[in-house]
This record gives sequence, structure tokens and C-alpha cells, in this order.
Amino acid sequence: MKTKMILKIKEEVEKQWNVGFLAVAKYPQWVANIVLVPKKDEKVRMCIDYRDLNRAIPKDNFPLPHIDMLIDNTTQHAFYSFMDGFSEYNRFGWQVTPFELKNVGATYQRAMVALFHDMMHKEVEVYMDDMIAKSRKPYQHVDNLRKLFENFKNTNSTKCIFEVKASKLLGFIVNEKGIEVDPDKVKAIRNMLAPRFIFN
Repeated sequence: MKTKMILKIKEEVEKQWNVGFLAVAKYPQWVANIVLVPKKDEKVRMCIDYRDLNRAIPKDNFPLPHIDMLIDNTTQHAFYSFMDGFSEYNRFGWQVTPFELKNVGATYQRAMVALFHDMMHKEVEVYMDDMIAKSRKPYQHVDNLRKLFENFKNTNSTKCIFEVKASKLLGFIVNEKGIEVDPDKVKAIRNMLAPRFIFN
């Protein structure tokens, strides 16, 4: 393994150790390999290959929201705030649930539904660790955010966007007018050359 990758692993382990996500595992019954996945911002995401453990775990079928319904419920509001949960995603043992376990999505969604049940589909939409506060009137937005943060204080502030008129959500642009296609998602199609040969 390249020295650069080893340093990235060390940096990620130290970061997760310092926030209390990891502890030393003295006699682990299950071990899994680290897999590094490059991110857009030149960093790497340290993932764990839990395929063997996932085969042994019963499946939790708690449903995730339908993306089309979530997008529809989010449009036609005047203001939005987008929040991303903090890192929901060895000789170390996890003190928090690692992202790669197969039931993490269902477990996290169940917790979010329980936490925000009184706000869901009115002031807030939640898709796992992505939360959207929405308001039809500007004066409501701060109140909605205050209510949201009273319930949930551990967000990744570097991935939060507050009080905007439009933004990207699960591959779409949502705004007061409705839904628009994310230009980044169709850039390859728009830049595609027209065919030079036509066959019958």
C-alpha cells in the first residue's frame, strides 16, 4: 500500500478516535478490511468491507422515503436549509454504528422518523442523514430551524446550507417553482456529439 494511502488511513482513524467513534478491540470475533474510496474534495472515505458480517445479520426492512414523494413534498417553499448528519458512516472497534452494515440505513431512518415525527412532511423532510427544513414564509424559517435543532444538534456544519431559495436534493434542484433537473446530471448528454452515421 502506498505511503500516501497509509497516511490517509492514519488521519481518518485519528479523526474518528478523537471524536469517540472508535476504541481498541482486544479480542474481536469479527474482523473486516479497510477499503479507501476517493471523494470529490481530494479526500478519501474510509469504508469497511462487512460482506461476511452482513450475510449473518437479519435484514431490517424499515422503509426509506420514496425519493419522488420527498422531492414533491419539498418543492414550492420560499426558503430551504439543507443539513447533513455527521459521518454516519482493524484493531479498533466502533463505538458508533459504521455505515457499511446493511441495516444502518433502516435503523438511521427509523431514528430520524422517531426524532422528527411531529415535523415530518410539514417543516422537515428526512432521507437518512440528509435533512431539509422548508418554509413557505421567510419568518417561519428561523422558527422551523430552531425547532429542528432542539431535537438534533449533531450535524456536519461543513455540509449545511441555510436559508436558500433553491438547492440540490437527491439529484434534483428544488425551489419555489418546483423541480428542475440538476445540470450536472445531464451535462454528459448535453455535451454528446450528434451521430455522424445513420443506419436504417
